Amino acid sequence: MAARVARVTEIIAASPKSFEDAVSQGFKRATKTLRGITGMKIIEQRIAVENNKIIEYRIRMEVIFVLES
Repeated sequence: MAARVARVTEIIAASPKSFEDAVSQGFKRATKTLRGITGMKIIEQRIAVENNKIIEYRIRMEVIFVLES
């Protein structure tokens, strides 16, 4: 088996629905430009509040992908 080299890039995504939806949106967008994604790591979760109401769920994640030869 040949050696593999991976890279990690950071994605920030948001959703008015949920953290899960923010992760889905971030992943969906990442797949448009990154190939060979092998995993993700959620680094941070935040919530935006306005007028005592949650208005947005925000996540910061690392996307791991294998570099092509």
